[in-house]
Amino acid sequence: MKTYKLTAFERDGEKLLDDSFLAENDDAAKEIGRKALEEKGLIEKAHRCTSPAGKLLLFHS
Repeated sequence: MKTYKLTAFERDGEKLLDDSFLAENDDAAKEIGRKALEEKGLIEKAHRCTSPAGKLLLFHS
Protein backbone atom coordinates (compact mmCIF):
# COMPACT_ATOMS: atom_id res chain seq x y z
CA MET A 1 0.00 0.00 0.00
CA LYS A 2 1.15 3.51 -0.83
CA THR A 3 0.21 6.84 0.73
CA TYR A 4 -1.56 9.35 -1.54
CA LYS A 5 -2.37 13.01 -0.83
CA LEU A 6 -5.74 14.67 -1.50
CA THR A 7 -6.19 18.44 -1.24
CA ALA A 8 -9.17 20.70 -2.01
CA PHE A 9 -9.20 24.45 -1.75
CA GLU A 10 -11.10 27.66 -2.47
CA ARG A 11 -10.05 29.99 -5.27
CA ASP A 12 -8.45 32.30 -2.68
CA GLY A 13 -6.17 29.46 -1.55
CA GLU A 14 -8.03 28.51 1.66
CA LYS A 15 -7.62 24.77 2.22
CA LEU A 16 -10.87 22.90 2.59
CA LEU A 17 -9.35 19.43 2.71
CA ASP A 18 -5.80 18.23 3.30
CA ASP A 19 -5.86 14.47 3.72
CA SER A 20 -3.78 11.40 3.00
CA PHE A 21 -4.97 7.86 2.39
CA LEU A 22 -3.63 4.43 1.46
CA ALA A 23 -4.24 2.72 -1.88
CA GLU A 24 -2.76 -0.24 -3.71
CA ASN A 25 -2.09 1.65 -6.95
CA ASP A 26 -2.76 4.88 -8.85
CA ASP A 27 -6.07 3.69 -10.33
CA ALA A 28 -7.42 2.73 -6.92
CA ALA A 29 -6.22 6.06 -5.51
CA LYS A 30 -8.06 8.00 -8.23
CA GLU A 31 -11.29 6.22 -7.37
CA ILE A 32 -10.84 6.68 -3.61
CA GLY A 33 -9.99 10.35 -4.06
CA ARG A 34 -12.95 11.00 -6.36
CA LYS A 35 -15.36 9.30 -3.94
CA ALA A 36 -14.00 11.26 -0.97
CA LEU A 37 -14.46 14.56 -2.82
CA GLU A 38 -18.01 13.64 -3.83
CA GLU A 39 -18.95 12.56 -0.28
CA LYS A 40 -17.62 15.83 1.16
CA GLY A 41 -19.29 17.97 -1.52
CA LEU A 42 -15.94 19.20 -2.82
CA ILE A 43 -15.88 17.66 -6.29
CA GLU A 44 -16.56 21.05 -7.95
CA LYS A 45 -13.95 22.87 -5.85
CA ALA A 46 -10.33 23.15 -6.94
CA HIS A 47 -8.61 19.90 -5.96
CA ARG A 48 -5.69 17.59 -6.62
CA CYS A 49 -4.64 14.08 -5.76
CA THR A 50 -0.96 13.15 -5.95
CA SER A 51 0.95 9.90 -5.74
CA PRO A 52 3.95 9.28 -3.47
CA ALA A 53 6.15 9.88 -6.54
CA GLY A 54 4.52 13.29 -7.10
CA LYS A 55 2.40 12.19 -10.05
CA LEU A 56 -0.80 14.24 -10.47
CA LEU A 57 -3.71 11.78 -10.54
CA LEU A 58 -6.70 14.11 -10.16
CA PHE A 59 -6.78 17.83 -10.84
CA HIS A 60 -9.51 20.43 -11.10
CA SER A 61 -8.97 24.17 -10.99
